[in-house]
Amino acid sequence: MSLANGRSYLAIPGPSVIPEAVLQAIHRSSPNIYEGELVDMMPPLLADLRAVAHTDQNVALYIANGHGAWEAALANMAGPGDTVLVAATGQFAHGWAAMAETLGIKAEIIEFGTQSPIDPMRISDALRADTARQIKAVLVTHVDTSTSIKNDIKAARDAIDAADHPALLAVDCIASLGCDRFEMDVWGVDVMVAASQKGLMVPPGLAFVYFNEKAAEQQHALKRVSSYWNWQPRVNAEVFYQYFCGTAPTLNLYGLRTALDMIKAEGIDAIWTRHKVLAQSIWAAVECWGSGAGQMRMNVQNPQHRSHAVTSLHLGAPDGKNLRRWVEHEAGLTLGIGLGMSTPEDPNGDGFFRFGHMGHVNAQMIMGLLGTVEAGLCALDIPHGSGAVEAAARVMASAS
Repeated sequence: MSLANGRSYLAIPGPSVIPEAVLQAIHRSSPNIYEGELVDMMPPLLADLRAVAHTDQNVALYIANGHGAWEAALANMAGPGDTVLVAATGQFAHGWAAMAETLGIKAEIIEFGTQSPIDPMRISDALRADTARQIKAVLVTHVDTSTSIKNDIKAARDAIDAADHPALLAVDCIASLGCDRFEMDVWGVDVMVAASQKGLMVPPGLAFVYFNEKAAEQQHALKRVSSYWNWQPRVNAEVFYQYFCGTAPTLNLYGLRTALDMIKAEGIDAIWTRHKVLAQSIWAAVECWGSGAGQMRMNVQNPQHRSHAVTSLHLGAPDGKNLRRWVEHEAGLTLGIGLGMSTPEDPNGDGFFRFGHMGHVNAQMIMGLLGTVEAGLCALDIPHGSGAVEAAARVMASAS
């Protein structure tokens, strides 16, 4: 007998849980794309997108996923033969670097592994060595979704400035925007990429590239920019279709409008705090499970370097895979697979998995996740320490 019947819970690090209000906003007939409410909603929608990122700079919208945001940013920052410096703390930094290479842009990778954040000194040293100033941008993931490492973006900015290098600072906030604190202007970020399907609580299909005037000036110096990826017409639209270089993703825009209303109502600072408390509750539970004979551990040991949106975990093969499958098929809870975390002893990554706790999540959802995981550990006779759910409850109670 399975207990999975009923509403399932998708606790993966994106696509995240979609609020009922957003689903209702999307469930409507297609609107007029030439005049009326859809056209009128764009200026305030863009203003609210800027507010989420704590910026007064430009934001261009694309019909794409996060990979599309990567390519859009690259196409406007550099051209064939140029170089970008990639600070890699997981699979998604390497993915951004690989995409650069397909565009004829050389990607120089500084590898920091899968358990440690960036070392700003190594970035600064690499830029000082670039005496010809061939590096056009430094690419950093704020949160790498595979490892759950959260990088210090202000420190990356300081490293670039210390080297007195003109390279842009480009940041991947696909997993972190609307979950982990991010302040584009205060931290000195030149380009930032994000997408709709994680902290912004909207189905996949919308990608965002934020950029400042320094980045705009660098784009002007490029020999060519793809007409579709070119961010200038999108931020200087004279008619509605120019926002999207064609037909708009109309229903997703209605969903985004509702999601931004929800974010504004709660307040971005309160949202950051909610994610922090829920993440700390999960960490408290995992520490209990890993005590004694328990093998479960968090990928990132220092809490200061952990994301509040996703937690990457290790249980050992095949227990990680078996636990994921049990909670999904027997209890209706879907956990994230391990990405880019394979080892010689575990080539398929069966010992790794991830909790997604981003966007539209609250205390009872996280407590349900933790209770279900504990049930799976018991059902599969996987050794684990006791008191996990109680430890999480104490964290939540102390924050109320």
